[in-house]
Amino acid sequence: MDRISELPDELLVKILMSVPTKVAVSTSILSKRWEYLWMWLPKLEYLHRDHCSEPGCKRLQSFLDINLPLHRAPVIETFRLESCSSHFKPENISMWVSTAVSHCLRELDILHDDTEPAKSNILPSNLFTCKSLVILKLVGEILLDVPRVVSLPSLKTLKLQSVRYFDEETLLRLLSNCPILEDLVVDLRDYDYDYTGKLSIVVPSLQSLSLFIPYRREIDGFVIETPNLKYFKLMDHSISDHYCLIEKMPCLIEAYLEVNLPDMKSIIGSITSVKRLAICSEAIMMLGEGFVFNQLEHLEVCFCTLFSSDRVIELLLKASSNLKRLDFSFMDHHVPQGMVYWNQPTTVPECILSSLQSFSWSKYTGEPEERDIVVYILKNALHLKTATIKSSESSAVPKFEMLEELALSPRASATCQLMFD
Repeated sequence: MDRISELPDELLVKILMSVPTKVAVSTSILSKRWEYLWMWLPKLEYLHRDHCSEPGCKRLQSFLDINLPLHRAPVIETFRLESCSSHFKPENISMWVSTAVSHCLRELDILHDDTEPAKSNILPSNLFTCKSLVILKLVGEILLDVPRVVSLPSLKTLKLQSVRYFDEETLLRLLSNCPILEDLVVDLRDYDYDYTGKLSIVVPSLQSLSLFIPYRREIDGFVIETPNLKYFKLMDHSISDHYCLIEKMPCLIEAYLEVNLPDMKSIIGSITSVKRLAICSEAIMMLGEGFVFNQLEHLEVCFCTLFSSDRVIELLLKASSNLKRLDFSFMDHHVPQGMVYWNQPTTVPECILSSLQSFSWSKYTGEPEERDIVVYILKNALHLKTATIKSSESSAVPKFEMLEELALSPRASATCQLMFD
């Protein structure tokens, strides 16, 4: 330890940065040489697993109240706080965040997991004018009440998960004052007594957007204007009637849609330039044949979509003339159910004849409806290179039989490699 203590302060601080904050603080008892070194740490993380009990929370509160104002680092790169109870008073958390902001804070990450609904604001006003802040993540019982004066010129990443909004203008006011925001996650709370009104996301600079509207959430509708978006994830599970207005996204590369809105025109019409699309929507058939994905190369279709109609595969393939990869799978937490009888198209979609190179099927059961689709693609895909079949453990058909049947089926592509998993 004596030899380590002889190292320069800058190097010792780097060593402390490699261990949890709790451990770094404990080194202060080693000697006078180490007593204040942790106060130069640019990364501070106080996690609830370290202070989850009421006595632990009180000790942490006392520690932060006394020591955080004395912190010596000119720049705090990261301030992360996780609290698992109501033992922390809102005014204490607000003071800690305010102190961190005064040290040219770059990243703020707060998880406030309280059993009581958030009624008080734990976010100080100076947070919303922090010129150095690059990343802001707020999760849990946090009341987001954005003041009239807002300026976050450096903010690039914003995550809002299960927070409460003071009113329907709160999010819009925040976003409109983040001129270079690139990555946004909005995950609304799953409570039927929460009412959002209209949700507006208007951010010209945005490149990645993830929006989750849970089952019991009441909302009038949402508006999205993000002309430079490259990644778009929309999970709209709400059972309440609401509208969606989405402007075109000409730069979009990847989209993930898990929605059941009756009117899908605004959503599909905005993403027609997408290159990679994952979709789960039983309402896709309501669109008819008026949409075209002329740049789509990779399509992943959830089986829930296939269950909605026997023509949904034909509809999607006809709209994707340049498709190179096609995957059928279950998206996260989706439950298998019986597939509808499939009517083979009278004409083969253009992408199967000219561009499709890769095909996969997850949780294959060998049932006639599934077998017919796989055999159809193998029989008609002229340029197919690989076909990957992953069998389901719950299948009533013996695995050897279902795989042998596919292996003996005709293939239009002489170079197609059939792989089983």
